[in-house]
Parts: sequence; structure tokens; C-alpha cells
Amino acid sequence: MSQKNDDHHHSTALRRVPTPGKATLLAIGKAFPSQLIPQECLVEGYIRDTKCDDPAIKEKLERLCKTTTVKRRFTVLSREILDKYPELATEGSPTIRQRLEIANPAVVDMAADASLACINEWGRPAADITHLVYVSSSEIRLPGGDLHLATRLGLRSDVGRVMLYFLGCYGGVTGLRVAKDIAENNPGSRVLLATSETTILGFRPPSKSRPYDLVGAALFGDGAAAVVVGADPVEGKEEGFMELSYAVQEFLPGTHGVIDGRLSEEGINFRLGRDLPEKIEGNIEEFCRKLMRIGGLGDGVGFNELFWAVHPGGPAILNRLEGKLGLEEGKLDCSRKALMDYGNVSSNTIFYVMEYMREELMKKSEEEWGLGLAFGPGITFEGVLLRSL
Repeated sequence: MSQKNDDHHHSTALRRVPTPGKATLLAIGKAFPSQLIPQECLVEGYIRDTKCDDPAIKEKLERLCKTTTVKRRFTVLSREILDKYPELATEGSPTIRQRLEIANPAVVDMAADASLACINEWGRPAADITHLVYVSSSEIRLPGGDLHLATRLGLRSDVGRVMLYFLGCYGGVTGLRVAKDIAENNPGSRVLLATSETTILGFRPPSKSRPYDLVGAALFGDGAAAVVVGADPVEGKEEGFMELSYAVQEFLPGTHGVIDGRLSEEGINFRLGRDLPEKIEGNIEEFCRKLMRIGGLGDGVGFNELFWAVHPGGPAILNRLEGKLGLEEGKLDCSRKALMDYGNVSSNTIFYVMEYMREELMKKSEEEWGLGLAFGPGITFEGVLLRSL
């Protein structure tokens, strides 16, 4: 099920002149599985599906469902899948084979739908795509989803493919950094960047020994996204809406255990340190300043003069970032809206934020510069200095 925004070409917003040779977002698309779960139905469904009879777990999940601020999510997992694979909801079952049987085709289906919506908005034929960057932490196989996606979309057989696996929540912004490098170093190239994620690999029944599973159940969703990236938009044929001015990645030394994911016979097990929001808060200001300096924005430019596209890992991270940087109310609205509408969809979520941001910038075009940020295992910070066209 793909969704497309058709009205952006009819905007009355002022157009800025593109910077020659600078990678630019030319189109965006998204897609979701057909199963939509309103947050108020989640607890009953999860407790029923996992046959959990512990009232304390139910109460905790109800509380978490409210604090995450998520209103609805899309999931690949359905009643039919659980009827076919009841072992997925059975503690201690070796189910990695079954999980991959479901996840491998599902992520490519969603990636294909998102890519088609994106290519449709772009308005040029799929054969004009010269490079493909594919991002997922939800499938494992050889050849990978990049080849399956290229085949499904009818891309050229000499399309240059890059596969980014198991980066977690910052993968979408890494994809932008890689696509930017390709676009700027190969004149005339057009890069399709696709991200696709499902929570199937991590789904399991609740256990008191794994309290983080409940946070995941209350926060994460499934979906896919796609963008076309290229430099020097062809006049009359393409309309860039956001330039990728500069990109920076950085890891925080000594924090690699704060977000911990392990693959086992039962799927993926995630553990998040309670100090994650604090670690991000303690390092974010210097990271943003570094990105702004590299991009030529001096220390005189205030954070409130920028627009913000931040991966909504969860409400605590957004609240801390907002407080630390002294952001005015409303600066993170696009991040909060994406979290509310889709949950944390790992690498995809930044693109849902950017699509909302595009709509915002159409209405009020005075903000020229912005920051795109994501955080994930490492702890890794990934950032892009953005310029709105």
C-alpha cells in the first residue's frame, strides 16, 4: 500500500536557485503493509496473540503505549501469520527460519511500492536510475534485497548497487550520505535510495527478564520509504526540493553497549541502555555546530533559524534535544507527527519526517537551512545539512 503526495508541484512557494553539482532530493515516496493497528487496540491484541496472563505486564504495556505518543502503526505481522506460525509467539522457539520466510519478501514488497510511488512523483522512467542504495535491518539472504528490488522495478542490469545492512535507526541518513557521494561524483547519475523495515525479526512474547521488549511493542512499526537523489535537476523535467549540502557521521567512543542487538535462533534481541537519551543530549549540540561549521554556517546562526528533521527515536529523545538546543515550540513538530502517525519505523522514519517538512516549507519558505539528524547503535550520530529549495 503506497501513498503519494501529488500536490507539491503546484506550490506557490518561492523557488531558490539550485547549487550547481550539489546532490538534491528530487522525489519522495513511502509505503506500508496493509495491517493498520490503532494504538488503543495494541495492548489487547498483543496480550491475546502472545497468550500472556500477567496483569503487571499488561498494565506496563498500557502505560508505555500512552507515553510513546504513537497513535497508530502499520505491521506485517497479522492474525493469519500467527495462525500459520504459532511458534513465533512461543517463548524459546528457534524461529529464525520462519521469521526470514516472512520478512525477506515483505521488505522487498514494501520497498518496491515506496520506490514506485517515488519514481512516479519524479516523473522519469525507472531505466534512468543509474545507482541503487538499499537500506534494511530486517532481512538476511544472498543475493540481498537490493537485487530483488532492482529486478522488481525493472532497473538496468548495470545499475550500481550498494547494500547497507543492520545499521538500525540511523540507516536512512547514512543512505542519504552515500547517495550524495555517488550523485556528486558521477555527473548525470540518478540514485534511488530505498529503506524498508519490519519488526518481525524482533517480535516475541513478553518476559520479565526482557523489559525492553515491551518498549519495542509500544513504539516500533513497519514500512518503507524511497527518494531519488541527483545533482543539477533537469529544467522542466525535475524539481528538486531539498539539497544535501554536507553530511557527517560520528560515533561516541565507549558507548557501543548502549544499543545492543543480537541475532539468535529466536530472532533479534534488542537492549537499550536507560542512559541513551542522556548520551544523545550530552553530545548533540557540538555535533550540530560541527555540521553547521563544515557547511559554512557561522556560530552566529541560531538553532531557531533552522528547520529540523530529526529521527524520532522516542519522545524522550525529542524532548531532551529540544531542551538542550533551546528550540522554540513547533520546531520538532514534523518529527512528533511522524512518530504519532507511524511509530518509530527505524531507518525509514527520517523520510516520513522530511515529507512532512517539505509540506511545512511550502507554506512558510523563509527558512533556507536545516538539519537532518538520526541516532543509532554505536552510539552513532548521522547528520546532513539541508538547504530548502
